[in-house]
Amino acid sequence: MAVLGSRDNPKVKRWRKLAADARYRRAEKRALIEGRHLLAAALERGISPVAVLVTEEAAAKAEIAALLGARPVLLTKGVFRAIVDAETPQGLAAEIEIPVAKGDGPAVFLEGVQDPANVGAIIRSAAAFGIGRMVLDRGCADPWSPKALRAGMGGHFALAIEETADLGGEIDAFRGMVACTVPRGGVALGEARARGWIFGAEGSGLSEDILRRASLRVTIPMAAGSESLNVAAAAAICLYQSFSRSGAGS
Repeated sequence: MAVLGSRDNPKVKRWRKLAADARYRRAEKRALIEGRHLLAAALERGISPVAVLVTEEAAAKAEIAALLGARPVLLTKGVFRAIVDAETPQGLAAEIEIPVAKGDGPAVFLEGVQDPANVGAIIRSAAAFGIGRMVLDRGCADPWSPKALRAGMGGHFALAIEETADLGGEIDAFRGMVACTVPRGGVALGEARARGWIFGAEGSGLSEDILRRASLRVTIPMAAGSESLNVAAAAAICLYQSFSRSGAGS
C-alpha cells in the first residue's frame, strides 16, 4: 500500500485544515478525531469514519490494527505530525462526519465558554451524568476542535451537540426547569430540582438576558475565602448532583 509522504498532497492539506479551522469544519460538517480511544468510542456508537489515517509504525501495533478497517490511509510520521494537533500523537486519526444532533431529555446550555478544554470537559461530564443534549452559543469554542475532543474523552458520541445563534430561544423552548449557577445568593445546590442547566463564560459568567431565562439560580457551597470554581468543575458538580438525585446512578 502506498504511503503518503508529502505535505502538499491535497488530502493532507484538507486534513490539516479540518484539524485547525473551525469554520471549515462547520462548512464541511466533518471533524478529525485523534487517537485509539476516540476512534474506538466513535465506532462503538456506530459512527463509521470517512477515512482512517495511520502511520506505518502505529499500524503495526495490535491494539491499533484492530480498529483500522479495510483500507486505512498510510502516512509518514512527519506528515501525520503536520496534520494532527496533539503534542505526542499516537499515529492514528480519523475523519468523521459530525453527527446530526438528535437528542432530548436533560440538557446543558453553554454561553460564551471559550476554552475548548472546558467545553470538552463539560461534554464528558454531561455524557457521564445522563445528559441527552448540549446546546452551545456562537461565543463558545468549537466543540469539535481537537482540544475539545480530547477533553471530551468520547463523550461527544454519547449526546446530541448543537450550536445556535439563539441560545435564549433554545432555553425558552426547553421543557422543564432550567437552573444556572451564581456565585452567591442562589438556592443551595442540594435543593435544586433542575432538568436543564446553564453554564457561562469563565470570567464574565452569564449575560443578564440568559440569567433572566433561568427558572432557578443555584449557588454551590464552598469553603470560606474561595472565590469561584472553574466552569467545568462547577458543571461536573451540578450534573452529578442532579444525576444522583434522579436515582439514575443507583
